Amino acid sequence: MSHSKMVLIIDDNDDIRRLLRMTLEFEDFDVVEATHGAEGLEMAHLRRPDMIICDVMMPGMSGHEVCQAVTMDPELTGIPVLMLSALDKKTDVDQARDAGARGYLTKPFSPTELMHAVRHLVGR
Repeated sequence: MSHSKMVLIIDDNDDIRRLLRMTLEFEDFDVVEATHGAEGLEMAHLRRPDMIICDVMMPGMSGHEVCQAVTMDPELTGIPVLMLSALDKKTDVDQARDAGARGYLTKPFSPTELMHAVRHLVGR
């Protein structure tokens, strides 16, 4: 059996982080959390997750800025980012893709949708 894949969650909402953690851990993923973008980038450098789930709208650094930073950082660039947002217009999805996101999930989402997106991005 291979080692568990690690997912970094970056979201300022405690309830969303808890829901993501419970869903991912139930599926045997290791989970690390950050409450804002700068902390998330620091955590990504320290822990080298297999993927990042990042909220779009956060105080300070937006999810788009976090995603661009990951994409442009030679040490992090290979880590897929799944954006999470209540914004569901095509322009919102396009903006996330332009920032380098490899997936986009709108809130509210089901655990099934989440796991489908995660498995697609980490190849499980």
